[in-house]
Amino acid sequence: MRDALSLAVIQAGLSQVCNEMDIAFSRAAFSPVIAEAEDRADGIYDATDGSLIAQGELGLPVFVGVMQHSAAHIIRLIREGAVAPPEPGDIYCVNDPYLGGTHLMDVRFAKPVFVDGEVYCWLQNTGHWPDVGGMVPGGFSAHATEVEQEGLRLPPIKLFKRGVLDRELLSIIQSNMRVAEQRIGDIQAQAAALLVGEWRLREMIGRHGAEELRDAIAAIRDWAAERMRAEIRRIPEGRYTAEAFVDSDGVVDAPLRIALSVTRAGDTLAFDFTGSSSPCQGPMNSVWSTTFSAVCLAIRHVFPDVPLNAGAFAPLNILRPEGTFLDARYPRPVSGCAAEVSQRIAEAVFLCLVQAVPDLVWAAPAGTSGNFALGGHDPQRGADYVMYQITGGGYGGTAAADGLTNGCSTIGISKTPPVEVMEQIFPVLFRRFALREGSGGAGAQRGGFGVSYEVELLRGEARASFVMDHGRLGPPGVLGGADGAANVVRVHRGDGTTIPKHLSKDQGIPLRPGDRVEVLTPGGGGYGAPSARDPALVARDVARGYYTPDEASSLWAVALDAAGAVDVDATATLRGARKAAE
Repeated sequence: MRDALSLAVIQAGLSQVCNEMDIAFSRAAFSPVIAEAEDRADGIYDATDGSLIAQGELGLPVFVGVMQHSAAHIIRLIREGAVAPPEPGDIYCVNDPYLGGTHLMDVRFAKPVFVDGEVYCWLQNTGHWPDVGGMVPGGFSAHATEVEQEGLRLPPIKLFKRGVLDRELLSIIQSNMRVAEQRIGDIQAQAAALLVGEWRLREMIGRHGAEELRDAIAAIRDWAAERMRAEIRRIPEGRYTAEAFVDSDGVVDAPLRIALSVTRAGDTLAFDFTGSSSPCQGPMNSVWSTTFSAVCLAIRHVFPDVPLNAGAFAPLNILRPEGTFLDARYPRPVSGCAAEVSQRIAEAVFLCLVQAVPDLVWAAPAGTSGNFALGGHDPQRGADYVMYQITGGGYGGTAAADGLTNGCSTIGISKTPPVEVMEQIFPVLFRRFALREGSGGAGAQRGGFGVSYEVELLRGEARASFVMDHGRLGPPGVLGGADGAANVVRVHRGDGTTIPKHLSKDQGIPLRPGDRVEVLTPGGGGYGAPSARDPALVARDVARGYYTPDEASSLWAVALDAAGAVDVDATATLRGARKAAE
């Protein structure tokens, strides 16, 4: 048994292995969504049950939680004889959502690491491929009613056999997707990241010894479980309930309800989704692995200092929500699974726990990845393309501060690719990319702001698709705070401006040169009553141009009435504007 310091050093070393895999993957990838937006993750998984051993700080948390389900399925299928057993140098490829996945565009590679002829552990990564076929470029089919319409679904296959890429399997994959010639770059980058991980992991095995390292991993897992139990004990015992809503499923124009109760009893937290909506026709179903991972990453947001491995999940009793849209079974479509539904699940967790530990939790964040896909032919380059755009939004206010502006999605660290890069690669021009001023919900601590952008098609013809959310209602405020601004999508074409029937979900919209797509992402919810806000902060926001005097006077009138003398010019402007309005 090692001492705590030695275990911490080993835990950091394992995380560093994952960090280096993440970096290698991004640096070598061809697609901007991986190379620039970093829509990927890497992890180390147990050889026996696939449970998480380590991840780095640079990967999408939702992928890492999901991949332990994926590893478990691969191990099970190998034991059952349904998948060929591993050999040194093999790399399996799988994107089946129902086998521990998310949506079809998130493709997972898994590599066994052998020590003395036996599998010691599995290295695994996930990368978002810009296209895997299906009804529309980019795979985000807002109106799909079965998974086959969303693209190519792969069970675990050996894409690399003893270190050699299987060209026949590659040709099948490439024959089923758009811009196929680019995929080889992402595939080689994804495989190379695992090779980097194996190299670094073998260095650790050489330093510590295989058995000693295995024992340390077990001890770290126990340590993480105890740390999580200690954090759970900070929550008052009891049952907390909340609900969150998905705008619609893209097919039926009605909201989907996520009903959640969180019960703290002793050292455990139980999560029960009884009362959530039934499986839906459209692509906003969530597979079990994603639902499970969404709960885990939400708790990770609340208690960020717990070492991240399977032990941290052990005190969480997440009841499988059978019969609901949060436990999708084949052939339910799932393209909105990880990017959108998972964020509503996390939102429901936050809304429950802010009642119990208000100093540790916050108002709802933007809660959408803003998935926008554009596919077409560029006549200047004589080539087809698929552009995939994600955007940030506002985070909710907290007990101590205003919410973060233009933050990454709740489920990960992916960021918007630089517009300069997108304009170089694709036939588009970003006419605007700016803060969405005033979009944060009012509160004692206001929500952060979303972004506002407008992109124009310069040449050729293209089709646009969207799978976003929070277009019906903005992110909820808490403890008296106001909701953030809702998501808005507008399509400007020669015949006028349209808003999708499902607000922020649509597919296959034809665009011609000069047509524009405008997106305004949500702001975060407000925290606490607006009347409790410091008037100096209101004045600061007006001075910075975030709100006009009239807007701020309307939102924070009570706070200004109670202000007394505040030596900020903008405060006087606010009072004058309000009196003039009266």
